[in-house]
Amino acid sequence: MKPIKGSIVALITPFHEDGSVNFEKLKELLDWHIAHSTDGILVLGTTGESSTMTHEEDDAVAQLTIDYVNHCVPVIVGAGSNCTQTAVEKAKRYADMGADALLMISPYYNKANKNGMIQHFVQVADQVSAPIILYNVPGRTGCSISEDVVAQLSKHPNICGIKEASGSISFAARIARYVNDDFAMYSGNDDMITSMLSLGASGVISVLANVVPEQTHEIVASWHRGDVVASKEGQLKYLDLIEALFCEVNPIPVKAAMNLMGMQVGGYRYPLCEMMPEDHAHLKEVMEKYGLCES
Repeated sequence: MKPIKGSIVALITPFHEDGSVNFEKLKELLDWHIAHSTDGILVLGTTGESSTMTHEEDDAVAQLTIDYVNHCVPVIVGAGSNCTQTAVEKAKRYADMGADALLMISPYYNKANKNGMIQHFVQVADQVSAPIILYNVPGRTGCSISEDVVAQLSKHPNICGIKEASGSISFAARIARYVNDDFAMYSGNDDMITSMLSLGASGVISVLANVVPEQTHEIVASWHRGDVVASKEGQLKYLDLIEALFCEVNPIPVKAAMNLMGMQVGGYRYPLCEMMPEDHAHLKEVMEKYGLCES
């Protein structure tokens, strides 16, 4: 797979008031993103709340998204687990459904030594047809994919990239040495898009794009057009909004933001719940500053 260049939205999963998945709203969101310049769709990631969804719900969301998007843009499906065999089984299902790529998180909680970490990803990559994107987010998993592991896995013919979300520009610079035509890097932090592009990233897997898809696309597109100043200015312009979208654990603020926009994406599943009143007031104030609240 050629690297996806641009803004890949880490899509939320919309819920009905009773907590069930709102599939009609999911279709609306997919239409909205395709119409507003989003370059790729990721479902069942952290932002998609897959950790509180059943396997059957995961499968239904993945299948609907792949079928409904119908190759308008690439679809990436989160297939990770801290159980390697479960990750293999999920990855096979989503590859068979037609996913363009699979996002594979490092094995959280039980963690692994270097060899175990390598084998966790290799076991999946060796057994599925869809290419694998590694997902490094130590703030969530309690473990980081080390530079040595990235160096080795970047050579695997079915591992095509990494979503780097450690928040460390120094670590990103170290693993950027392994970026090539067959191994891409994506920013996993919305406040580091332009910085990561300067190190050779192809784009961003973005929470921000749930709220301002065209503007997030443009931060990346302007960089690839050679307009570094426009990319930098777009990045800096939305820093306050990015900060507000992460004032509580993701995806609590972004779903609240979308509801403030009138998108009616529903609530959460425990342990996630509604924002603290003071945080919601701050988010609304910032959204109003950007002209994003429903009038």
